[in-house]
Amino acid sequence: MNPTLLLFVIFALFLFVGVRIIFEYKRALKFRFGKYVKTLQPGLRWIIPFVETIQVVDIRVITINIVSQEVMTEDNVPCSIDGVVFFKITNPEKAVLEVVEYTFAITQLSQAALRDVCGKVELDTILSKREEMGKNIKSIVEQETQQWGIDIIDVKIKDIQLPENMKRMMANQAEAERSRRARVILALAEEQAAGKLLEAGKLIDQSPSAIKLRLYQTLSHIAAEKNSTILFPFPEEALPRNTDHKKP
Repeated sequence: MNPTLLLFVIFALFLFVGVRIIFEYKRALKFRFGKYVKTLQPGLRWIIPFVETIQVVDIRVITINIVSQEVMTEDNVPCSIDGVVFFKITNPEKAVLEVVEYTFAITQLSQAALRDVCGKVELDTILSKREEMGKNIKSIVEQETQQWGIDIIDVKIKDIQLPENMKRMMANQAEAERSRRARVILALAEEQAAGKLLEAGKLIDQSPSAIKLRLYQTLSHIAAEKNSTILFPFPEEALPRNTDHKKP
């Protein structure tokens, strides 16, 4: 083989081996003999083969799960709580150079923060204020991750598992609350009905002739069934008459 052609082939391979393509959503840290040189931006890049290496970092939002943690709440209720963490790398250099396996580190921090936050409040607070609990966990975790060039976007509590006896107690409590509300509503209805009856009684007292009208209306409802016999223990003339008007 022609020595010139051989050298050309070797040189072409040398150039080809050093070619790197970096996607828009990634950044590449370049190291020369193990020493950090700079961060490569997206596009077609070239490094010196066997001399330089790169480490690619994804700068998109990353999601990691907080595995279920056994927590004893402030009111001594054991429960299992899991969640999810959303974070994004804002400084690739720090994320790689300042911490080993930042994903594992964030997972451990999140687990510890979840146990710490949920262990200081009562169960009712955890159940009713999940959003607030997530914000408290986020504030604890991001205190550490900020120096790693990592931004914690959000922390969510996903599921809360309670013991079976606690579930039954909560179901009984909810049933008792619904029963109490039903009794309150019924009592308010009775109160309103009694008020209307009182107003009707006062109206009848002002106009005794209204008693007859009410009597006739009641008889009309009874007679509609056509299966009853109505007996008057007193003559109709015994009913009060309207004496509001003056006789001439």
